[in-house]
Amino acid sequence: MIVIISGASHTGKTVLAQRMLEKYKYPYLSIDHLKMGLIRSGNTDLTPEDDDELEGYLWPIVREMIKTAIENKQNLIVEGCYIPYDWRRDFTDEYLSEIKFICLAMTNEYIDAHFSDIKGHGSDIENRLDDSDCTVEWIKEGNRKVIDGFRSMGEPITLINDDYVKVISEILRE
Repeated sequence: MIVIISGASHTGKTVLAQRMLEKYKYPYLSIDHLKMGLIRSGNTDLTPEDDDELEGYLWPIVREMIKTAIENKQNLIVEGCYIPYDWRRDFTDEYLSEIKFICLAMTNEYIDAHFSDIKGHGSDIENRLDDSDCTVEWIKEGNRKVIDGFRSMGEPITLINDDYVKVISEILRE
């Protein structure tokens, strides 16, 4: 089984991937780690701020890693925000039957009520060296973009509207 976890920044994708690793013992691939490895090694001139270009650069690599894992009958959790909205077009039905897709997004109401918690938990799993761009409006815009984009493709979205811990616990019970 392949689990793809996508969503906007600060929605808890990495936390969910870590909890799934602990529960299922599936390895997970952080697309951010792949991104930084390629950038730091000089294999691309892209920078961490080049989000739109990074998706096009990283997705073909991640897509083929997913296919390889499925062909080898290996489990894998893939986590990151560089998943295109139309990701399904790149897989046949045989591959899709082995993929579970999870998209995390927060409502504006949740962001307004819990912004300090959202920002405070930003380094729960990974160390964010500079989180100065994290503002209420930036978080809202990122979530709005993710919700609109994945919904336009008919993808399910797990909305965080009230109790984050409850939402993550429900996903882990599935």
